[in-house]
Amino acid sequence: MKPLKPTLREKNRYVAVEVVCDRKCTRDEVVKAVWNTILRFLGELNASKMSLWVMDWNDEKQRGILKVNHKSVKDLRIGLTMLGKIGENRASTRVLGVSGTLKQAREYLEP
Repeated sequence: MKPLKPTLREKNRYVAVEVVCDRKCTRDEVVKAVWNTILRFLGELNASKMSLWVMDWNDEKQRGILKVNHKSVKDLRIGLTMLGKIGENRASTRVLGVSGTLKQAREYLEP
């Protein structure tokens, strides 16, 4: 099977986020909370079109990178503002930056 040409590939954006929570949250808890929020906000059909994926997650700093389709960055940012709880703890998210490359997105996580 031949690989897709670059013009036919999906364009991705990498969103660097920070989670502010009452306690330290694991990667699995954050993934579950983000997916539940996006599903409630957009529904299954539109959530599947986002191609949402958690690329990196740092448990100590509570920061990570979410990969999303370039057309769905605005929907993801709106969905992240609706995140109110992770598990039983109050939580909120802060977008540190949006980038077209993973290398640049990792630079947002450094400070």
